[in-house]
Amino acid sequence: MKAMRLADPGATPALVEENIPQPQPGRGELLIQVHATGVTSKELFWYPTTHKKSGERRSRAVPGHEFSGVVAAVGEDAPGFDVGQEVYGMNDWFSDGATAEYCVTQPSSIARKPAGLTHVEAASVPIGALTAWQGLFDRAKLQAGERVLVHGGAGAVGLFAIQLARFHGAHVVSTASARNLAFVSSLGAEEVFDYQATRFEEKLSKIDVVFDTVGGETLQRSWGVLKPGGRMITIAAENEATTDERVKQAFFIVEPNHEQLTRIGKLLETGRLQTVVDAVLPLAQASAAYTGEVKERRGRGKLVIAVAA
Repeated sequence: MKAMRLADPGATPALVEENIPQPQPGRGELLIQVHATGVTSKELFWYPTTHKKSGERRSRAVPGHEFSGVVAAVGEDAPGFDVGQEVYGMNDWFSDGATAEYCVTQPSSIARKPAGLTHVEAASVPIGALTAWQGLFDRAKLQAGERVLVHGGAGAVGLFAIQLARFHGAHVVSTASARNLAFVSSLGAEEVFDYQATRFEEKLSKIDVVFDTVGGETLQRSWGVLKPGGRMITIAAENEATTDERVKQAFFIVEPNHEQLTRIGKLLETGRLQTVVDAVLPLAQASAAYTGEVKERRGRGKLVIAVAA
């Protein structure tokens, strides 16, 4: 099968197309024929991309761990799905991902593809929506009426964080670029700040939850806007190895979740939640998606690789 794999280490990580053996589902696993996969650009630098679970060095990894496709084979003791069923979801960070014609996953990591969404649209959802859901509800325990600040509201995670927080009855504030202010407002943000023109910490206070997708200086400036007892959530990858205890407690990495994907899918089907695709590239151009060479982008939502023609 065709797959895009991480090339040998160089100054700039890149992907190369190779023909590799088609994986086979083991016990409790499913084989997915991939139609589209979402891009998380920093993934090429993450520990699971360069290391095995044992800690050994890993090479030639296949990235892209969110996808939409069709169940191609069902392993022994893998209940809940049938061959030919359209699904969307994630697979394990340490396994080969979905920037390939096939990948392997588990039933607990996927759900039925939302009706009405194309495979490209569905592939833009899993990581962003699950991250927003788990950050807001599982970790921050967001309550109706609370005030939420979402940094990077037009991004692949931020756009879901805004919508889910508003759907839950929160008052949402967001930062975004000037060109995306109206877009972020349309998602449900009631106050929006141009992060390049306004110091948000000079305008805001008594925030219950900060959902940070940016990190760095933005994260550090955000502590001061929290009310006593307020909760900080950050997903900025730079914080994975932090020694700052506050940041360590705020940082988390998304996990696959069948039940949450099912609930998110229903919201998408009924139009109460929307996804946004930034740009679509064919499999052969996947490397450009990870090296920042895609020029025709809207600057909002998720970059997606169309694997199946």
